[in-house]
Amino acid sequence: MSARVLVVGSVALDDIDGPFGRHPEVLGGSASYFCVAASYFTPQVSLVAVVGDDFPGAHVDLFASRGVDCSGLERVPGKTFRWRGRYTDDLTSRVTLDTQLGVFADFRPRLSEGQRSAELVFLGNIDPVLQLEVLEQVRRPRLVACDTMNFWIGGKRADLEKVLARVDLLIVNDEEARQLAGVHNLVRAANVIRGMGARTVVVKRGDSGALLFHDSGVFAAPALPLEEVRDPTGAGDTFGGGFMGSLAREAEITPAAIRRAMIYGSVMASFSVEGFSLDRLRSLHPPDISKRFASFRDLTQFDDISL
Repeated sequence: MSARVLVVGSVALDDIDGPFGRHPEVLGGSASYFCVAASYFTPQVSLVAVVGDDFPGAHVDLFASRGVDCSGLERVPGKTFRWRGRYTDDLTSRVTLDTQLGVFADFRPRLSEGQRSAELVFLGNIDPVLQLEVLEQVRRPRLVACDTMNFWIGGKRADLEKVLARVDLLIVNDEEARQLAGVHNLVRAANVIRGMGARTVVVKRGDSGALLFHDSGVFAAPALPLEEVRDPTGAGDTFGGGFMGSLAREAEITPAAIRRAMIYGSVMASFSVEGFSLDRLRSLHPPDISKRFASFRDLTQFDDISL
């Protein structure tokens, strides 16, 4: 039986502009991508987030259709968190045009009795103070992972360091890893971060794949070359969902299990970027995931020859 996964993060409405046109009022938020991706691996995904009374019921229906426990999705009077951004023509960078926190500004995660007992906990990219509040509520999870961003690294470092001292795994991108550690070299940066408490560090590198640093050494997950990339929004959160969902199926969290989770996270992220918002994640089937996992394996498989 798979483990229960709890995610605490943001559910938002995005306005995305770029080379494929503008897509306003689409489903976004770190927890949205995470929970849908994780739901392909385990039927026990619990979502804790907040939305306003303007949040479309169809998006909640999507979560429910994937078996996500939405009892922790609080709907309160006001406007849902909104983000608007524009991508460059090559989709390698983006500019934030507008951010409206709405009801997310007053978000205080409250866990139910069942959610407190979750075996795997993922703290989405939210204020470290809120991440600490979640840590105070959970009981004895097998693994706690968290995400963060440059805004919290620069503005709430002391609180973030308290979080890192209490979690098992940190997922960040390469820019955030360098900022947090204060060094440019990623290997050295990962070692510095691991010294802060999170013994396992995953560094996302966009279309260059991801690196895993843990007690068993370093592991590289490649990025799959894709013919169609339309929207990179949420790819990192989708990676986190695939990663934690994969671990939920494991009887034991071993180094091999974590490496497998790296590939499954990359698999789910590769699907996510092929459509806008969560559109591509809506239409997946288990054989699609298995086939793409095999593609990742083939990408790095080679035979040894003697020199």
